[in-house]
Amino acid sequence: MKNSTQATSALAKSLYFSEILMARPSITPVDAGCQPYLAYCLEKLGFDCTIHRVEGVSNLIARWGKGKTHIAFSGHTDVVPPGPLDKWNSDPFTPVISQNKLYGRGAADMKTGIAAMLAAFERAVDYLNSEEITFWWLITSDEEGEAEHGSKWIKSYLDAQGVKLSMCLVGEPTASKQTGDTIKVGRRGSLSGTVLVKGKQGHVAYPHSCDNAIHSASEVIRALTQHQWEQGSPDFPGTSLQVTHVDTGNFVDNLVPGQALIEFNVRYSWQYDQASLIELLSSIIRGVSPNAELSWSRPCESYLTKPTGKGLCLIQLIETAIVNTTGRYPVISTSGGTSDGRFYASPATQVVEVGVPNTSIHQVNEYIHLSDLLTLEDIYTEMLMGLASHC
Repeated sequence: MKNSTQATSALAKSLYFSEILMARPSITPVDAGCQPYLAYCLEKLGFDCTIHRVEGVSNLIARWGKGKTHIAFSGHTDVVPPGPLDKWNSDPFTPVISQNKLYGRGAADMKTGIAAMLAAFERAVDYLNSEEITFWWLITSDEEGEAEHGSKWIKSYLDAQGVKLSMCLVGEPTASKQTGDTIKVGRRGSLSGTVLVKGKQGHVAYPHSCDNAIHSASEVIRALTQHQWEQGSPDFPGTSLQVTHVDTGNFVDNLVPGQALIEFNVRYSWQYDQASLIELLSSIIRGVSPNAELSWSRPCESYLTKPTGKGLCLIQLIETAIVNTTGRYPVISTSGGTSDGRFYASPATQVVEVGVPNTSIHQVNEYIHLSDLLTLEDIYTEMLMGLASHC
């Protein structure tokens, strides 16, 4: 392998930006200087930049233009820990090119997405009309963690300023094999539940004097797993529930447990919201265990962006940009885990995600092909040029 800084001079600007960002060990929630560097670059393009630090999280909010149509690019500078360093072929925070692949933490998720948008804006800025559009960069260092003080906080800040986004492009890795083969227009929501079922502890030889909490918990599990959820549709997966943990405390083979803890997670479709789902699940559980104690955690709302019948359509802009760049139409998907796009999505705000392939995200020796990075820069540039032609 060779250090990538020896081979970048003739390649696209997105690779140069990627290397600079990837060399910063920005493990959640640490930003490690990524956002000050982005602010430096964006200010040269005419952006007004502010970095807000909230509970140890860095949030970059950058604004360009003064038009009434507000469009945002959303992303995150934080990355997950590298894991066992002895399993890496090189330092995870020293970007390296080998066999036309870029290796390092953040190569896929998602410093290259940020780099591609920065390079694309450099190429397209002279064609954009600052009187017609306002373009925002909304970047956090709290996407891989609890996400309480990142994009969620940025959305609250925009709301307080009276800013209403028309569109939000999220630079998450969405492709399956090649950049542009898949875009995401929604995500299922997520909700974790905890059920504490209480019985009466006792000796197994005297079951008449006990109330086995495991037996009651099994009824709860059966009710949850046998509920018939909707099957979904070709453009949005259905709801699913998985029991993730069952705990009765210390095991003794002659002891009837007096309580059982059940943990489960639901990935739910856009037909539900958090309140309606909790109401349904509570009804199911209490139907078999009326005195069960329930608690809920890690809620993430679902969202779905549909093509608009009038005005600017982000899905159409992205599709056209991909076809112009690759010659292929993308698959429209809502698969995968949660995304910060959920914080910006609303009936008034179109949210679409498009990025490099996600096959190596969070893995040891994370990488992407250089061609995927350069293609993403071209797609973003085409999207901005399409925006310029409409505004």
